[in-house]
Amino acid sequence: MCLALPCRIVELLPGDQAMVDVAGVSREISLALVDDLAVGDYVIVHVGYALTRLDPDEAEKTLALFAELGEGISSEANAVGA
Repeated sequence: MCLALPCRIVELLPGDQAMVDVAGVSREISLALVDDLAVGDYVIVHVGYALTRLDPDEAEKTLALFAELGEGISSEANAVGA
């Protein structure tokens, strides 16, 4: 199983690199597999590589679902005393 996350490009760096933000966490990724990206674009990131550009509305919906799932997991862990 693999997991790819929608991330927003916050800074373009030299050498096909970029800084992205997801849920307030910044990370450097490679843009070598996707052309013509700009600051503010959303990309799907897997193992440090942008795989494709993502529609901003779809990215926001997906990130909201991840946040909701995280809240549910935290609530369940608190309920069982973890």
